[in-house]
Amino acid sequence: MDIAIIGLPQSGKSTVFNALTAGHSTTTGAGGAGPMHVGVVKVVDPRLAVLTEIYSPRKTIQAEIQFWDLPPGDRESQNQLLGGRQRNLLQGADAMLLVVRAFVDPGVPDPSGSVDPARDLRSMLAELTLADLETLERAEGRLADGLKKAKPAERSAMVPQLEAVRKVKLAIESGTPIRQQILTHSEAAALFDFQLLTSKPVIVAFNTGESGPTPKLASLGLEPDVTAGLGEVDLSAKLEEDLALMTQEEATEFREALGLDEPAIERVKSVCYATAGLVSFLTVGEDEVRAWPVPDGILAQDAAGTIHSDFSKGFIRAEVIRYEDLIRCGSVAQGRKEGVLRSEGKTYPVKDGDVINFLINV
Repeated sequence: MDIAIIGLPQSGKSTVFNALTAGHSTTTGAGGAGPMHVGVVKVVDPRLAVLTEIYSPRKTIQAEIQFWDLPPGDRESQNQLLGGRQRNLLQGADAMLLVVRAFVDPGVPDPSGSVDPARDLRSMLAELTLADLETLERAEGRLADGLKKAKPAERSAMVPQLEAVRKVKLAIESGTPIRQQILTHSEAAALFDFQLLTSKPVIVAFNTGESGPTPKLASLGLEPDVTAGLGEVDLSAKLEEDLALMTQEEATEFREALGLDEPAIERVKSVCYATAGLVSFLTVGEDEVRAWPVPDGILAQDAAGTIHSDFSKGFIRAEVIRYEDLIRCGSVAQGRKEGVLRSEGKTYPVKDGDVINFLINV
């Protein structure tokens, strides 16, 4: 999962990035408004450690989250977030982490003159909405013009896409982002290539000070339709950045002295998964034990395609056993004897903790 980190100037978004990635990142896309930094974080699934003990595989592969620290905006106003390059980058992300400043530091003045999480969050969400409206307006004009020039045989494919664009655009103008809209499968498919920003999961990260009140979405006084479906997490990015650069022993000792719980990255990973609606199915064998993050309820045939696109095309069936049953039985063979290994077809909705062996026609 690729998550783009964005925030207004002086919100501490790069500090949040460093805290989440422990300062380990690579640089890509240099030029323009500056480079984009990318850091990979393992999503440690404790079930894999147990399965590794059973199978002794050559490799154990955890799921990953790839965080992007977007370059600064290339607009003239300091209070604006998205220029053309930032929009293009965001279109390729699976989700967005919006860093909202909630700390007061005289040494880091807020460009707007005051710290106001509600104002800043509203501003960022509004920019995402504006970006989608501009994309849809261009698409509507292009499709409408193309429809006039199209041959009769071509129009049947163009009309549904134009209707989907107009439907979604009207709803956005009425204040409903795409992630809150109910679309048919064909409408979602018609809009897929536009990679609209308000269709993506959004996690709000309140960047707090080491002390003082911690804001919550529910306490900002924003309308419910503005905050509906948003994930939220809080962290003191500067403190977490310092801790991330310590040894594990030093960081643990420091956290205990401060009365802190688990590292913020663990809470961020959990909220990202929940907000994006992700679960993990597992594969096991002598070669590897692995967790595969997929949307909750994804059909078995589509889940097979996350391993390799050919697996979806050649899908025959899925042999499924629950993780808990596999651990109790000790092996898939024993699970088969006890009748807890099931044979499922293409439309089986995959659940978290399913251990799956896909049978493929190659």
